Amino acid sequence: MTHRTLARLLVTVLLIFTAARWAGAQAPARQTYKAAGMKAQAAGNYAEAERNFSLALKAAEELGPEGRQLADSLIDLASVYQDQGKYDAAEPLYKRSLAIYEKALGADHTAVATSLNNPALLYQAQGKYDEAEPFFKRSLAMYEKALGADHPSVATALENYASLLKAMKRDAEAEVLLKRAAAIRARASSK
Repeated sequence: MTHRTLARLLVTVLLIFTAARWAGAQAPARQTYKAAGMKAQAAGNYAEAERNFSLALKAAEELGPEGRQLADSLIDLASVYQDQGKYDAAEPLYKRSLAIYEKALGADHTAVATSLNNPALLYQAQGKYDEAEPFFKRSLAMYEKALGADHPSVATALENYASLLKAMKRDAEAEVLLKRAAAIRARASSK
């Protein structure tokens, strides 16, 4: 091995080591910003929440373009936008997060089913019921397939979908889902 090859190898190892240490340092920073953002959002201080969630998102993006931390940071920032009625800002963040989850975990993973509720609730809040419904339906179907028809997460999905149906004045359909959800919860509590 020549001196030049050895020097390149050493530089490569140092770069990898430095990148790994730097990436590791980003995770705690992201968590710190996330915690501060959550606290500010809970207090109704949306400007502070938005600032902290934006910093958490920046730290997560530096960790990689497809990580779960990035997806979670996108959801956090989108939620504070949604709380403020900034729906146009929230929508692409929710959709990007959903795409990351689908790519990383597979289209049938329960985390994807959970993530489907974000755009569904966003559309429901805007009165875009026809756009919300496919997200709720898909989430429910995924939970049923992955967890079984009697799982508490299925009950939650049924309740979410029923709230949309009630908003759409489809009360009879909503009541069927709510009765099913109540039965699931009753069976779960008796175990």
